[in-house]
Amino acid sequence: MNFNLHSRLEGQHAFLSASKYHWINYDEEKLVATFAKFQAAQKGTELHALACQLIQQGVKLPKSKKTLNRYVNDGIGFQMQPEVLLYYSDNCFGTADTISFRKNILRISDYKSGATPASIKQLMIYAALFCLEYGHKPQDIETELRLYQSDDMVLYIPTPEEILRIMGTIISFDKKIEEMKIGG
Repeated sequence: MNFNLHSRLEGQHAFLSASKYHWINYDEEKLVATFAKFQAAQKGTELHALACQLIQQGVKLPKSKKTLNRYVNDGIGFQMQPEVLLYYSDNCFGTADTISFRKNILRISDYKSGATPASIKQLMIYAALFCLEYGHKPQDIETELRLYQSDDMVLYIPTPEEILRIMGTIISFDKKIEEMKIGG
């Protein structure tokens, strides 16, 4: 048999996919709610890509309290780099939305387009990953974490102890995962 080719769909996933089969048990109300969340997530991905391009090109948006405008303009103003992968090991890495390290100040910002309240803990993990990857001690640098969501910006200055604790957890958990991989 010659199966039909669907090359335009390679690498994509259908909303009603077989691998996410739980939808067969949805009623229409649950379908509508779940699809709305799916669309919001897609929009968030597109807005992240737009913000990345604007920051890379240095294109500021009109001054506004709007989340995207503030995030993009601050990213450009602080000369931040978008979408930077921070790596400790194959077990622990992540991509910071924007990051800069100048004059001994580490700045990490995160853009959230959704309504679900975000946690600064994600940014603290990025700070710990930065310190581990680049060999900086949290007590020797200043750290500013910014979370942009719902037309607001939250600035958080973590203590060195908070970042050190996360660094220790990363090291410890990574070691334990490696032991488990080899049967320990």
